[in-house]
Amino acid sequence: MHNDENNILKQEGYDLMAAAFEVYNELGNGFTEDIYQEALETELAARNIPHASQVPVLIYYKTRPLKKTFKPDLITHDQIVVELKAHKTLLPEHEAQLINYLKAMQRPVGYLINFGSPVKLQWQRIIRTPEAIHK
Repeated sequence: MHNDENNILKQEGYDLMAAAFEVYNELGNGFTEDIYQEALETELAARNIPHASQVPVLIYYKTRPLKKTFKPDLITHDQIVVELKAHKTLLPEHEAQLINYLKAMQRPVGYLINFGSPVKLQWQRIIRTPEAIHK
């Protein structure tokens, strides 16, 4: 991975993760995903981090839009797709879901954040370039 690709939206990612760590430190694990989502939205707003929640995104089959949409948990800075989880651990299917969101939305960076681990906040940053997906 090129160094410039690694730096895509780096500060914005730090700001997002600082908010996520604050939520985890305050609530710990054990709540449902929707509780963490609301808490994170509250923290993002308090930090003046631009975000949108559950925005419907069209999926295209060839050139035709499908009737079904998907709604990523959050989009911050209009560029970072955030998928939240509240599971004991992150699973490969969670990563695959975020990668599909990045491809469908043509966004460069995604964060997978899991509040459900009893040990620590789990997270993963994924970068989408025209050539490949990088972790």
